[in-house]
Amino acid sequence: MLQPHPPIEPYAHGLLDVGDDNRVYWETCGNPGGKPALVVHGGPGSGRNPGSRRLFDPELYRVVLFDQRGCGRSLPHAADPATGLEHNTTEHLIADMERLREHLGIDRWLLYGGSWGSTLILAYAERYPERVSEIVIVGVTTTRPEETDWLYRGAGRLLPGPWEAFRDALPAEDRQGDLVAAYSRRLNSPDGPTRLAAARDWCAWEDAVIEHEVLGKPGQYSDRPEADLVAFARITAHYFAHDAWIEDGRLLREADRLAGIPGVLIHGRLDLAAPLRTAWELARAWPDAELTVIRDSGHTGSPAMRAAALEAIERYARPAGGGSVG
Repeated sequence: MLQPHPPIEPYAHGLLDVGDDNRVYWETCGNPGGKPALVVHGGPGSGRNPGSRRLFDPELYRVVLFDQRGCGRSLPHAADPATGLEHNTTEHLIADMERLREHLGIDRWLLYGGSWGSTLILAYAERYPERVSEIVIVGVTTTRPEETDWLYRGAGRLLPGPWEAFRDALPAEDRQGDLVAAYSRRLNSPDGPTRLAAARDWCAWEDAVIEHEVLGKPGQYSDRPEADLVAFARITAHYFAHDAWIEDGRLLREADRLAGIPGVLIHGRLDLAAPLRTAWELARAWPDAELTVIRDSGHTGSPAMRAAALEAIERYARPAGGGSVG
């Protein structure tokens, strides 16, 4: 089974002014002359994971990581209630990715990511297919309303206790309506303790959904500093309350725009947060993609899932994979 590469540190980093008083943190590591690859983190609002650097051979890849608006080292940070979210939408993130590509002088790049990162990858690639050499997704989502409804309401059929705690943490008048929108309102409260309590309740539910994933990382959502906890929950609820500003089903309907882009979709059969159906539908709509189902994995991965990602990324490292260097 393939193992991650040794840890590496960035050779360059910076804050890119993307407008709207936002500056996006980016970093590059590996070989400056290698094949460009962009790591698109999940969440929304989780921030980049430095461990993702180890998926790429540093002799062959020029790896770019960035923090999406409002999280990680990007400024301003969404934990600050003064940081508005009106300029933090999927369209803004697509534009940020394209501006970063131009800033770094990259022609085309491989896109790697999963969960919310999967949605953002697909939205970017369907907008700029000529800028994408290959795609590797681990944990496929498209952020359709039905996917969000499943995660924050439907999955409660399997986890009634934690889900009722998630629901009942809201005021009584909000419990029968749109729970995600109700949490978004509380996460934007001017009262600090209200925001923090909402973030903790949100992440407790997220953790409950992945608690069975003994080969992955149970408890990962709550295991972060308070500022990052609030930013993650606030940004996530903001995006999901607006269906990510993507017309229902559009990413699947327009998957034909990905024609000619090789792709690998890796999905865990035990993924309760994002059931396999969406990955299956995307593989059928995108003929150049292959779907690999990992039997022992859920949403947070497993050694077999990591090995599958390493294999796909290694396969695309050479020019024969269709990528461009420079």
